[in-house]
Amino acid sequence: MRLDKFLCTCTGLTRIQAKRVIGKGQVTVDGVVEKDQKVKINESHEVVFDGRRLRFTGPRYIMLNKPDGAVCTSLDDDYRSVFGLFDLERAEELLIAGRLDADTTGLLLITDDGKWSHNITSPKKQCRKRYYVVVADPIPEDTVERFAEGIMLKGEKQPTLPAELEILAPNEALLTIHEGKYHQVKRMFGAIGNRVVELHREQVGDIALDEDLELGEWRYLTTEEVDSVK
Repeated sequence: MRLDKFLCTCTGLTRIQAKRVIGKGQVTVDGVVEKDQKVKINESHEVVFDGRRLRFTGPRYIMLNKPDGAVCTSLDDDYRSVFGLFDLERAEELLIAGRLDADTTGLLLITDDGKWSHNITSPKKQCRKRYYVVVADPIPEDTVERFAEGIMLKGEKQPTLPAELEILAPNEALLTIHEGKYHQVKRMFGAIGNRVVELHREQVGDIALDEDLELGEWRYLTTEEVDSVK
């Protein structure tokens, strides 16, 4: 968010008033006077005006490249939490829009906007998720057709929705699903007698994992990424 817009949001100043106080050097960012009204800031920055620190008040939308061994809960005795990978205020208000298993890596979306999260997680929305999968045994060619037709999972009353499988190598594939059943990708391959040994989520809806993010790194979503879900 631009500094002048952030100032308006937090203080009630008009855009003209915000530009004026910034130009006069009355605003600091991380302890340094900032006179560029267009400078981009996020929640990690400390912005001070008129002797008080200003805080983000709007909803937050975060992309995290989840590493192996991190869990999507706040407390766990055996694993570290994904919430420990960033230092944000009011972390207890954040929701994970589509959890990943501890041994699954890749795109994790985090927000405090419940309606936005619902658009991703609700089965009725059929939000697509794409995974890179490595399995223990070679994938039979007829698996593409079987997944496209829907496959019955153990303990379920209805088959999965049609899924798109692209075989990349004998033991590697891209799988796109349109629902989020418990351990769905692992169970789908288990239903054909195979075992997932590596799983990495690449995309949710139109939001693709930022290639510049290393495992454990995060950034705020762009306006275009946020709007693609709304």
